[in-house]
Parts: sequence; structure tokens; C-alpha cells
Amino acid sequence: MPPPPTTPPASTDDRTAADMVLLRRMAGGDKAALGDLYDRFSRPLFATALAVLSDPAEAQDIVHDVFMVLWEKAAVFEPQRGSPFAWAVTLTRNRAIDRLRARRRRTAALENAAPDDLGYEAQPAGADEQASAGDEARAVRAAVAELPADQRRALQLAFFGGLTRQQIAEQLREPLGTIKARIRRGLLRLRDALPPRR
Repeated sequence: MPPPPTTPPASTDDRTAADMVLLRRMAGGDKAALGDLYDRFSRPLFATALAVLSDPAEAQDIVHDVFMVLWEKAAVFEPQRGSPFAWAVTLTRNRAIDRLRARRRRTAALENAAPDDLGYEAQPAGADEQASAGDEARAVRAAVAELPADQRRALQLAFFGGLTRQQIAEQLREPLGTIKARIRRGLLRLRDALPPRR
């Protein structure tokens, strides 16, 4: 049985031209073009994000965000600055790096800033304290639940959502100074509600 006929792979110029057509259609509001571009780009973009983040769920979030940007910014794409695929890869890589930096900031904040503000030592003193970790976790959850909703939300976005204070302000549509004050007040209330470690 003869092998099935194969078509030669498209050249880079052909692929770029096809991608440009899809971007122009997207700029005109053609959602089918977005689907076609997703089929062309999603796998390599996911691989790019996954290589940076090593987390499939976060990588998928990044790819989703990038396609929203491609949809919203298709009309302003400048072909002289590169191909649509190169643009998408750059967006993906930059957003993945931003997410990784936010994750590191969150970890550093939890290890450094929060213990200082709350009067906690950075590390448990010994096995007895490790044994009481479950009780402490319950106490922290209870204390957080008692915070006013605006402070609780700001703290959750900062320490568990990995957002900067500026990003929180943008997401909540509040002034940056207001967000800073909420986070600080929330930390102070937690410090007062939780006994320091011995």
C-alpha cells in the first residue's frame, strides 16, 4: 500500500502571511480567526510558558491571557517589528516571567515581611512548635476571617494571589495608597489577634 501523499511544509514566509491574515480578521472582530490562531499558536505558547513556570495550570492561564491580548491588540500590531508568532511568544514569555517574579515576591513576603509585621520568628524553634502548626494554621484562618472584607481581600490578593500592590489597586479599581493602607491595617490586626511564637 503506497504511503499517503504529503504536502511540503509551509515556508516561514507563508506561515507569517497566513498569521497576518488572521490578525487582520481578528482586528475586524472575526472570532473564527481567533480560533484559527489559537489552533496554530496554543501548543508552542503553552510550551513556552511551561518552560518558565513548570506549572501546567499557570501556563494555561498565561496562554489564555496572551490570546486575550492578541484579540484586543490585533489592530495595532506592527509587522515591521516582527512576525505575529514572535509577538505572541514574546508576550507569553514576558507574562510567564512576571508570574514567576510575583510568585517569588509572594514567597519572600511570606518568609520575611509578614513574620516581621506579625512578631513571628522566621523559622519554628523546634519540634514542639512544628507539632502545633495545625493549631496555628486554624488560628490564622480564624483571624483572617475576622478581618473586614476589604482588608481580607487585599491580603489574599497580595499573599496568595501573588499580585503587587499596584496590580491589586488596578484589579479592585482603588487608589494605590488605599490598597497599601488596607494591607498594612490588615497585618496589624492579624498581629494583634495572633499571639507571637515563643
